[in-house]
Amino acid sequence: METFLIRLLQFILAISLLVLLHEGGHMFFAKLFGVRVEKFFVFFDVSIGKWKGKLFSWKPKKDDTEYGMGWLPLGGYCKISGMIDESFDTEQMKKAPEPWEFRTKPAWQRLLIMIGGVLVNFVLALFIYSMIMFTWGDTYFKVSDMKMGMRFNADAKALGFHDHDVMLGTDQGPFREYANVNGDFFRQIAQAKRVDVLRNGKKVSIKLPGDMDMLPMIKTRPFFAEPYIPAQVDSVMKGTPAEKAGIKAGDEIKSINGKPVSTWTDVNYQTGVLNDVMAVKNTHKDSVMARTVVLTVQHKGETKIDTMKVLMTPDLKLGVYQSTLATYYKPVEEHYSFFESFPAGIKHGWGVLRGYIGNFRYLASADGAKSLGGFGAIGSLFPPYWDWYMFWSMTAFLSIILAFMNILPIPALDGGHVVFLLYEMITRRKPSEKFMVRAEYIGITLLIILMVFANLNDILRWLHIM
Repeated sequence: METFLIRLLQFILAISLLVLLHEGGHMFFAKLFGVRVEKFFVFFDVSIGKWKGKLFSWKPKKDDTEYGMGWLPLGGYCKISGMIDESFDTEQMKKAPEPWEFRTKPAWQRLLIMIGGVLVNFVLALFIYSMIMFTWGDTYFKVSDMKMGMRFNADAKALGFHDHDVMLGTDQGPFREYANVNGDFFRQIAQAKRVDVLRNGKKVSIKLPGDMDMLPMIKTRPFFAEPYIPAQVDSVMKGTPAEKAGIKAGDEIKSINGKPVSTWTDVNYQTGVLNDVMAVKNTHKDSVMARTVVLTVQHKGETKIDTMKVLMTPDLKLGVYQSTLATYYKPVEEHYSFFESFPAGIKHGWGVLRGYIGNFRYLASADGAKSLGGFGAIGSLFPPYWDWYMFWSMTAFLSIILAFMNILPIPALDGGHVVFLLYEMITRRKPSEKFMVRAEYIGITLLIILMVFANLNDILRWLHIM
């Protein structure tokens, strides 16, 4: 429960900040051009009966704007006078236009008002990334430094990859790091016509089609490729099955119930098999039998293989910490001065945006649609503990997502309004108010359907149906 609350708090704090600044971008340009902003709300104040749906609100003296917070945490809004938006205030549109209304302003001013939110979100993301670079720098494990190479699945091996191949680069350039928020490692392979690897000390080139589907690479278990990390114990927790069995730091697990394992990926797979068995065990005796496993272990500094019977915990844990990349490799650390952090942050942020746009096309596939997530999926991106580095990294990432999603040419989103404004600027003709209202209804309906679908995916994943 504590883990859930920590993630929820981080999610609410990040979304509230992003929505506040996004709507603030609209309000800034609106007030800059003398357009009246009637309401500025974080979250939606949907009315229920006589209750107006406001958690709180206030209206400063000599200000036309009411500021507040609604109860429905699905975003926020900035109600601009003389504009057809999600409030569907058509009565106002029936009145004679006023000089302080959105509809009476030049098209270029209205365009800046509409892109104000997206602009703020994108600039905010670049600023956060820059401050992350300044505060923490950039730390990563270089792919070509991983001398034990990669572990490949059957699909990768069918293309010519071998376990322990050290990945060097492609015809697009050298690899940087294995996994990051951009997914550049797998995207680079998917788009490559040639991948260079180091095999037994010799450089080998593997030919690829250049248009592979990246989604199966990251959805299939095991992954298309992942760093080869031996099933070596980093440390043992006190009072756990591992300690009772005599397992110590540096020991290496060789098999589980007769199934050979060489990496932690293998160990986790065999644990998953046991989890499936546990799901159909009804009695305590059956559960104990399923949790009792036979391990073969090579103790540190010995050649002899020790066989032991271990009763795992009810949640199938041995009580060991796994070795990681940091156990075997030294990370690359890059640090930046205050002024150096800005170009580094901008470069990183642009890469994140490029990667997100590149991944967006996969939503058109069946697997891509299933991977779409709602509030649960977004909330799970935050760590189950409070970490400022992760919080700001995720906030910047969500800011880029918010900017990109809002600029999509869908009615009811900023991008839909931008399309209509560009049409007006090119043709010198305004779309009719009747058309705009209908488009807004269609856009809202599409967004609700998309939101329901995404959150339904979260529920199905939680129920282990997908």
